[in-house]
Formats: sequence, structure tokens, C-alpha cells
Amino acid sequence: MMESNMSLDAFKVLSVVLIFIITLLAGLYPFIRKFKTSKPLEFPAAEALASGVFLGAGLIHMLGDASQSFLAQGIEYPIAFLLAGAVFLLLLWFEHLARRLYEHGGSNNPAFAILAVVILSIHSLLAGTVLGLSGSITMMVVILIAILAHKWAASFSLAVQLSKSRMSLKQSILWFGLFTLMLPIGVGLGSSVLEYTKNYPLLEPIFYSLAAGTFLYLGTLHGLKQAIMVAKCCDLRNFSFVIIGFSLMAVVAIWT
Repeated sequence: MMESNMSLDAFKVLSVVLIFIITLLAGLYPFIRKFKTSKPLEFPAAEALASGVFLGAGLIHMLGDASQSFLAQGIEYPIAFLLAGAVFLLLLWFEHLARRLYEHGGSNNPAFAILAVVILSIHSLLAGTVLGLSGSITMMVVILIAILAHKWAASFSLAVQLSKSRMSLKQSILWFGLFTLMLPIGVGLGSSVLEYTKNYPLLEPIFYSLAAGTFLYLGTLHGLKQAIMVAKCCDLRNFSFVIIGFSLMAVVAIWT
């Protein structure tokens, strides 16, 4: 049991280091080159696969586990779905607000860039929490792949947006640094929650529910008109990768 816990902890540390490096590398290039376009290199198949994994993880694993945990504590009200839906709507509201700021202030509006940091930081914090809470390496591997497939593009786009804004270079780098730290903080938060589940059994399902809302949003409406489901899955080839990602999470549920 101790060896199993050590291997889980080692994999979490490895995941944090890998994601941190990818985030920095993807974000550093736009700051150096002073990109004027926020259009990154695109891999629609990988992004579509990640969307399917996010959907499957949120619906099959997180909401399922959270709902069962609430029921085990004698709570029959669907709190898991309430929390997930609230996070989903909050992120959607943020994106609509960001779109409004973009339309009125342009792409170099500092408020638009800061709001983008807030949205992506929420994603990163709760995604990291899921990794920290995970008790299965199989589950962590699949989620890690999905996070990496999404993270590099998000980091690149955010760095471009920050470098285009009217903020100073120092301020832009500080905001990007905040975003970069959110996932490691989330992993630490998730691992800490596991230590307190015996005394506070509702902590784990609450965080799973919140993360489920984030994953559902990542898999569907993140980016609004530029969302993977809207912009990249118009053809059956790309949409088939969404199905593959979702099916993969369904299969993983057999063992986790």
C-alpha cells in the first residue's frame, strides 16, 4: 500500500513538472517574438480527443463519484450536479464578459487579458485538483494527456494576448506566472484534501463536482465561437476523435 501511494505521489510530481515545462515553453515564445496574432499552431485531432476525454472524465468519473459520495453521506439532493452546473455557467458568463470587453476595448484591452488569465486559471486550478485527488495512475495518465493537449494551446494564446495588451512586459509576465502556478497549486490542494477526507468526507465530492463543471466546459463551450466542438468538429474525422476520447474514459471506468 505504501509503495502504491509512493508511485501515485511520484506520478503526480512528474505530471506537475511536465505540465509546468510545457506551459512555460508554450508561453515563452510569444513574449520573445512579440506575436501580433493569437492564432497558434493547430492540431484539431488532438484537441478533439482532449474534448472527448474532458467530457468523459466530467460526466462518467467525477460527477458519478461525487454523486455516490454525497449519497453515502445521506444527502439525496443532487448537489454534485448543482455545483458542476454553477461552475459551468460561471465560466460561460466570464467568456461572454470577455467577449464584451473585446468588442468595446479591442484585443489590447488589459481588462480583457486579465479576464482571460482568470478564466484559464480556474481551469488550471481545478484540473490540478483532479490530478491531486486521483487514486489511479490509469486515470491520471488519461487526464494528463488531455490536459497537455489543451494546455500548450491555452498557454500560447494567453501569452500572445498578454503581450498584445497595453500592460508593461513585467506586468504581463507576472500575470502569466500566476496562471502557470495554478495547476501545481491545484495538485497540492487535491493531495491535501485527500488527507482530510476522513474528518471532512464532503470535501472530496465537492471538489470533484467543481472540477466536473470545468471539464464539461472545456469539452464543449470553451472559446465560444472558436470552441473545438463548434469550430473544429464540423467534419466526421475530427468528431470521431471526440468519440474516441469519450469512449476511452468509459473504458477506464471499468477499472477505476
